[in-house]
Amino acid sequence: MRKIVAAPAAMAHAALVSDPALNRHAILWRGRRRGLIAGVIAIGDRMRKKMPDLHGTMRSNLVVAATVSDASSDERLKTQMTKTARVYKIEMLIRNRGHVSFQTLQDELEVSPATLKRDLDYLRDRLGAPIEYDRSLNGYRFGKEYRGQRHELPGLWFSEPELFSLLMINQLLGDLGSEGVISRHLQPLLDRIHQMLGKDSDIKVLLKRVKIIGLARRPVPSQVFEMIGEALLKRRRLHLRYLTRGRGVASERDVSPQRLVHYRHTWYLDAWCHSRERLLRFALDAIEDATDTGARATDVPLKQVESEMDGGYGIYAGGRVDWVTLMFSPQAARWVSHEEWHPDQKGQLHADGRYQLAIPYSDPTELAMDILRHAGEVSIVSDTGKVAEIVRSRTRTAWEMLSAQANAG
Repeated sequence: MRKIVAAPAAMAHAALVSDPALNRHAILWRGRRRGLIAGVIAIGDRMRKKMPDLHGTMRSNLVVAATVSDASSDERLKTQMTKTARVYKIEMLIRNRGHVSFQTLQDELEVSPATLKRDLDYLRDRLGAPIEYDRSLNGYRFGKEYRGQRHELPGLWFSEPELFSLLMINQLLGDLGSEGVISRHLQPLLDRIHQMLGKDSDIKVLLKRVKIIGLARRPVPSQVFEMIGEALLKRRRLHLRYLTRGRGVASERDVSPQRLVHYRHTWYLDAWCHSRERLLRFALDAIEDATDTGARATDVPLKQVESEMDGGYGIYAGGRVDWVTLMFSPQAARWVSHEEWHPDQKGQLHADGRYQLAIPYSDPTELAMDILRHAGEVSIVSDTGKVAEIVRSRTRTAWEMLSAQANAG
């Protein structure tokens, strides 16, 4: 797509005034899709006749690139469709009219013969549209095997940068673990994206230049992940054998899956536990066995799930909320002041460079570990719960262990 040249309002107005045949009003419209700018110029009765029903005909896929040049008063405004809009219109014209000549397509789209040929090739070779040329009709139509059937182009349209973004997403999902189960199911989509981008694109180079480092990742058996994913989508109740690592005890229970959560390279399942009759969070790598009970899952409103499970700190579910206020040294503040520890945190940068951070939590375990990562650079100003107590206890235990090791050496 050609680059859009947007002249300042004064320059555009002057260019329009210089031609008495043109109206003096211009309207710039920003389309819904990010990164695409459409310009629609209202230039009096003459131009309105040339551009009837612009929005209805080309829908939201049309981008009109309107450029106003002050180099010459004889230049007229030019419009240009995106390739997406053109191929959509080609398919629509053939479907509605049965067959359309090359010249008619060229006149409708207002493009060069070379551009139209490339669009037709793209429709057939990349999107799989069953379009063929009929010499007896001197026009393009759908092939015999598709005649009488309704052929539809894909409902989602992507620009080339968006397709590359999808490839990046595939890389991210593929490295989430679960023995590559997500990447495996996305492979057909990935192959289609490769086909749409063409053989000349630097796909392999792109994929090699994206690396995801998964520290302390806990893999999930593929059969468990697939069983839970299917039950989640089909709203099925599961029977689990689950290992509670803190107690070293395995238990069995029926659960109704509500959502999957990926946090710090580990997968979790938020589910309604029918044994405890409340929402619980289960680590997928601790599920020893999962079977479909055949019963329909109990649905819990997502707002309730979010309210009960997201109020705490980190992966620990909500409950009674306490607050701790931390003070970081100027050295640590350079990093911590740019971090989000909790969506509801309250931060304040002091004049001396220190950073004060107030954080809500329900279970102190994970928060204490994160505070200890900054040992020597952070102090606890106030605490309404037990995180300060845990930090002091672990610091004292660590000091005793290190002292004993030093004395033994």
